[in-house]
Amino acid sequence: MLRSPRPPLPIRRADRARTPRAALAAALATALLLLGTGGALPASALPASGRAAADAATAADSADTASGSALVKSVQNTTHPGAATAEHGDTLNWTVQYRNGTTGDSPAPAAVTDAIAGAGGAQTYVPGSLKVPPGWTASWSTDGSTFGPNDTGTATVAVRAENPVARAGGTEVSPLLLAPVQPTAQATGGDGYTPVLYRTPTGEVQAWSIYHHASPAAAKLVCSSLTTGQPCTGGPWPRPLNSAAGPLGTGNTGDLGSPMTSKYVLDPEQPNLLYYPASTATGVGIACLDLAAHANCGYTALAANGTSPSSANSLAGIAQVGDNLYAVASTGQVLCLALPARTPCAGQPYGPVVAPNHDLPGTPNALYQGGLTTVGDKVFASSAPTSSGSSAAGPPAIGCFDTATHTTCAGWDTPHTAGPSSAYYTYDAFTAYDTAGHPNGACTSTLGGATVLTTCYAVDGTPLTAPAALSALSGGTLTFDPETVTTDSGTRSYFPIWSGSGGNGATVCYDWTAAAPCAGFPQPATHPTANNGVTRDYGYRYDSTTRCLIGLGDAGILFSMDPATAASPCMHSGATVTLAPADFYCDGTTGHVQGYTRARLTGLDLTHLDLAASRVQVTDPDGTPVANPGLAPDGTVDLSGIDPAAHPALTVTAQLVLTTTGDFTATNHPMLVVEYRGDAPQVCFRTTVSADCATTAVSNTATGTDATGALTSNTVTTAVAPGSGCQPKVSVEKEICGSADPRDCGPGGPGPWAKTSPVGLLGLLGTAYWRITVTNAGPVDAAQVTLNDATTPACRTAAGTFALAAGSSRQVHCHSLLLALPLKNTASANFVAANAPAGTVPTTTAASSAVACSLLCILAVPGKE
Repeated sequence: MLRSPRPPLPIRRADRARTPRAALAAALATALLLLGTGGALPASALPASGRAAADAATAADSADTASGSALVKSVQNTTHPGAATAEHGDTLNWTVQYRNGTTGDSPAPAAVTDAIAGAGGAQTYVPGSLKVPPGWTASWSTDGSTFGPNDTGTATVAVRAENPVARAGGTEVSPLLLAPVQPTAQATGGDGYTPVLYRTPTGEVQAWSIYHHASPAAAKLVCSSLTTGQPCTGGPWPRPLNSAAGPLGTGNTGDLGSPMTSKYVLDPEQPNLLYYPASTATGVGIACLDLAAHANCGYTALAANGTSPSSANSLAGIAQVGDNLYAVASTGQVLCLALPARTPCAGQPYGPVVAPNHDLPGTPNALYQGGLTTVGDKVFASSAPTSSGSSAAGPPAIGCFDTATHTTCAGWDTPHTAGPSSAYYTYDAFTAYDTAGHPNGACTSTLGGATVLTTCYAVDGTPLTAPAALSALSGGTLTFDPETVTTDSGTRSYFPIWSGSGGNGATVCYDWTAAAPCAGFPQPATHPTANNGVTRDYGYRYDSTTRCLIGLGDAGILFSMDPATAASPCMHSGATVTLAPADFYCDGTTGHVQGYTRARLTGLDLTHLDLAASRVQVTDPDGTPVANPGLAPDGTVDLSGIDPAAHPALTVTAQLVLTTTGDFTATNHPMLVVEYRGDAPQVCFRTTVSADCATTAVSNTATGTDATGALTSNTVTTAVAPGSGCQPKVSVEKEICGSADPRDCGPGGPGPWAKTSPVGLLGLLGTAYWRITVTNAGPVDAAQVTLNDATTPACRTAAGTFALAAGSSRQVHCHSLLLALPLKNTASANFVAANAPAGTVPTTTAASSAVACSLLCILAVPGKE
């Protein structure tokens, strides 16, 4: 039986010293920063500014323990960790802890806004430093009122974090469950081809597509949100594709054409980057699209058009083997792009493995007729060199390229025939599997005869039995690359078809494990509930989270299909989310996380759920299984037994089977909520303290709103101690008067002044007149200047304590009766910078000496000491 999640243990007041409570840490850190003593004093002993900050932190700490929401501010010096004060040029990490004190389980919007006090003056925002908890969205402002999604760099004067579905506690992620995908028209219809599924960092599921066989200028990129059932934000759609990196344009302003048969690759290291085959007026290559940024991210040319007899006009592909992407050009040559540098592979383009097709010179963007697939480290390409547009007509064929040797595969010295004559053509190349689900060859289906002809060859080049599911299709049936899915029940391929036996759009399913058409799946399966059956299927993508096929085709209709029964819409739902509790904190300390608690479904009537057919999987982010907990009747999953030290992050996948779609409405949004127990989450950003010596302190206060109302944090002020560039440069010059007339030795007297008195001036006894000149050659004023003169205390008394402006000097005159000669008199000065925090230890200058000589004085003239 599942245990109920354990509630968090209450924190006793006596435990706070060892519990990482950001509020208490903020109060202590603030007090220590302002005191500059490193010790603990009662509030009454603090200066006024220190008492105010300590009182504010104490109030914030009290608010954190009371009901309602609270913001608690603190700061960390990252340049000098643990320093009691900051210095000019230091980098500070400002942290605000947001405690969501709402009641109940209803999500509500929350926002935290941090205006950077003195932005651009006393302190400057560090670009890229804003950190927000998972599920929150960051924004930046240069005027304090208008916020945008892009980091505005050093011009930033305020930052904001927002969560539209904040819950009590705040220690959770809560992606939306994907509603069963209803038939959805693309933004403008069009030749949608195969969808590409992408989950955004916020959990939105998007379907991207590129119209095939479209000219370079034509707008051809479309994004649809499966989560909302609407076009993605960032339209209008479709948009053009361009070779230059940068935001998507609008209108028919592209310079990249699309081939007839495209395959796509999502970057394994950066799943927001999509690679796709493209052609230009001068050649062919592979381009990049940033799905997260809605931007082009470059194009790499791999082959130029060329001249007679064969030209690289277009291409088919692409497919990934290792760290490389492969395609095949209309010349029959194999092309290669190396990741992650996105540079052409050494030696490419490689020699042709199939006959050229649609390769006549002077016909850029002429469409390649064929496809591409892989088996292990082998790349297979099909080609149909029809009599129209090809330099040499011939029957369809399959060729094989060995990526290890960069030449044709063993057993494939020449392409293998896949059709009887040049009247046959093909739109696909797909991988074959044995009954154990292992890839063992490649196939292509050709049109032109009485029935669809499917030809397969093993990796070694020997004939391989073709899947029987396609042989019953009439010769006019268009077949395209299948989506192959491996599940617990085996390996299946789903072939999109239309025209001929496919009518207005249908699916053929072949079960490789059973070596037979899929049991329980109509052959072919039409889609009468999707656009009245008019879909003209081009391609499918399997969503492993919901276990649904998402289809798209010539009709521009996006629809879903149950891979077991072909029912549309697919009555499944689900969500995948990774919870990494450490990502909720950014103050650089540890101990915030106490343990995992549970996952649960919200906003869903559980009587509408087929509990027996639904499941939840828990893995490490790399896919390693951690647990297969049962889904309790109340829609919860117990995670409390999982150690966060051993598993600092968990990926939770809910795969649900529904009996109705009624819970998914415009006002009700079912979610998967995954929770842990720990401190309230944090928002952080960094600033650099100004180098301006006039900056003596920096401060910060956060504000916010949530379901409880408006929020304001405590104010944290950090004193700025002058750095080496903002210190007075004080020096002392001690001299003795060389005149026998005392009137020459007073203030303004002509002296002469020297480092030693003339021999015999003072006799055996006498009065010495001294002058001490204190000079400040530094950039800032000196304060609390006092003299050190042990031999002549009168000099210290005469000077008293004084301030010395930058670039100024002050002279002190004094005298003493000498009882013994010779006498060496040494002086120095103590001082602090005028803007130094209270308690700053004074600096002592270098010493300077003068000598009173007797009749027998033989000392050398002294210098400064």
